[in-house]
Amino acid sequence: MKFFVDTADVKDIRECQEMGLVDGVTTNPTLIAKSGRKITEVIKEICSFVEGPVSAEVAALDYDGMMREGDVLRKIAKNVAVKVPLTVDGLRACRKLSSEGTMVNVTLCFSAAQALLAAKAGATFISPFIGRLDDINLPGMELIANIRQIYDNYDYQTNILAASIRSVNHITEAAIIGADYATAPPAVLKGLVKHPLTDKGIESFLADWKKTGQTI
Repeated sequence: MKFFVDTADVKDIRECQEMGLVDGVTTNPTLIAKSGRKITEVIKEICSFVEGPVSAEVAALDYDGMMREGDVLRKIAKNVAVKVPLTVDGLRACRKLSSEGTMVNVTLCFSAAQALLAAKAGATFISPFIGRLDDINLPGMELIANIRQIYDNYDYQTNILAASIRSVNHITEAAIIGADYATAPPAVLKGLVKHPLTDKGIESFLADWKKTGQTI
């Protein structure tokens, strides 16, 4: 599984990159708003040091508007993936942009049927929102499993990008099911390294090492 860090904070991205946790970046209007910066400025800076796909989302809801904004975003850098919502106009924009060689991330997916449409439209990535489904007592992981089966049945090349990740368990379960990517906030990605038994083991080793009186 590959990891995308879900943030527009350049400092956080660099920190995760130093840990080998950054295969790409996803942003959205909420994250851009938190940064307090212009979207074109933020995306350009991120693309300057991240080699993998960097998702930048359109704000328009109509086809013409999406195409206009998508054209601005994809000109920022070659590794920009234009992010569009899973709507009729979003699928139209996806088909057009992908046919022109632009990576497209179709977001806000909540059903396997929607994911099927995105694949047929040529999406590079489909972003099923696990956490938001869990929030309304629907099984987010079941959606990942259903999409995986459908894509494998018909050899669709669209990558499953597990999104709305809330915990380390979300990432682990999505990886077991076969999601190609997971995008998560920096804190969740860093949390992958943590385990109480690791901490306990380190504490024990250090105590024993201290008893030897040695230094290295």
